Amino acid sequence: MHIDLTGRTALVTGSTQGIGAAIAAGLARSGARVAVNGRDRQRVDEAVQRLRGEVPGGDFVPVAADVAADDGPDLVRQALPEADILINNLGIFGAKDPLEITDAEWRRYFEVNVLAAVRLTRTYLPRMAERGWGRIQYIASDSAVVVPAEMIHYGVSKTALLAVGRGFAKQAAGTGVTVNSVIAGPTHTGGVEDFVYELVDRDLPWDQAQRVFMKEHRPQSLLQRLIEPEEIANMVVYLSSDLASATTGGALRVDGGYVDAILP
Repeated sequence: MHIDLTGRTALVTGSTQGIGAAIAAGLARSGARVAVNGRDRQRVDEAVQRLRGEVPGGDFVPVAADVAADDGPDLVRQALPEADILINNLGIFGAKDPLEITDAEWRRYFEVNVLAAVRLTRTYLPRMAERGWGRIQYIASDSAVVVPAEMIHYGVSKTALLAVGRGFAKQAAGTGVTVNSVIAGPTHTGGVEDFVYELVDRDLPWDQAQRVFMKEHRPQSLLQRLIEPEEIANMVVYLSSDLASATTGGALRVDGGYVDAILP
């Protein structure tokens, strides 16, 4: 299968590390011009340099802006007036007793995990529709379907994101723009390593800690390991291509069989 995104411009939010960086690299390998986004300009520039080393000849554009802020989309639009592919990857997560989650925390999770994606969709979808081609994706989570008790605020925000994706797919109907969500399962990133050590013995070596985490906290995973970011990126790159032209309004799983259902 050959995926050619030459001539396409992609924006990947929260792409200085982890899944976002893997998606940026995957899109660039397929020929896309990729805008790398984060809040801190130095971290964005450093990420761009790493990605250029990882993908020789890759076309990366630094876009430093807090997309969760009210003026975030305007700042992004100034740096990147047009985008053919929008990957709403930015998200925050963490473990906390549901009874101790404050109203402020609930609002923060909704602002970052949901409204940031909504605002950027409003920013770029109209022009995609006018041009008759576009790809919008939301990086959701297995927690949207199997809401974990220790991070209910995160799970609820990702459930909302699935609804956002389905709704905007209807808005884009017949325009040539596809809108989908990707349900990512437990994935191996630096942030997740920190999260794992919040739940298991910090003195355990990583390989052992990962096994304990999966056994005790994610026992329904059929992979029985954490997913690598590149495995999520593979699905995102495919959905960004012409090959996925008939796939829209969907919630596609890259969850290692974690969600115990045929459909989400």
